[in-house]
Amino acid sequence: MKRGKDVRVYPALLSEEGTYVNVRFPDLPGCVTFGEGYADAIVSARDALGGHLLCLEEDRDPLPVPTPVGKLRPEEGEVTVLIDVRLDTLRKEESQKSVSKNVTIPRWLNELALEAHVNFSSTLQEALRERLGV
Repeated sequence: MKRGKDVRVYPALLSEEGTYVNVRFPDLPGCVTFGEGYADAIVSARDALGGHLLCLEEDRDPLPVPTPVGKLRPEEGEVTVLIDVRLDTLRKEESQKSVSKNVTIPRWLNELALEAHVNFSSTLQEALRERLGV
């Protein structure tokens, strides 16, 4: 895996609760998740961490500096695990997601398009590409 400024590593604190494993990030208040067992919890932790960091970036908030593992004080029953994410990869994935748009067109045009089996999404994408020169 390529290492660089877009790889972020944060400590997570995991604790068991029945068949579930809870995850919290002490440096990221509100960034919590869980999983069914440790493997699932770590996958969920990576998703939660990546989403949280991308939201901070989108809001132009600074990314907190991760607390060194030796300075953490886990509560009783918690174990510390380092979770890493590749923000460059997540940004690329996020930019390729589709978004839904609500458009308004005259009823007569809608009826003609439906009769002709026009794919509205495809048609709008083609028109936008042409208009924007991309």
